[in-house]
Amino acid sequence: MNYHILREFADSWGLLIMTLVFFGLILWPFRKGSSDANRHAAQMIFDEDQHNG
Repeated sequence: MNYHILREFADSWGLLIMTLVFFGLILWPFRKGSSDANRHAAQMIFDEDQHNG
C-alpha cells in the first residue's frame, strides 16, 4: 500500500464510512427504548451525592 491508494480510499469509501458512523452515533441516543438508559446516565452523577448525605 502506498500513499496514493490510501488517499483514494480516504476520499471515497473512507469518507462514506466515517459519515455513516457519525450519523449512527448522532442517532443512537434517540433509538426506540433507550429513554431509561438515557435517564439513568443523566442522573448517574448525582448518585454519589445521595450516598454521602
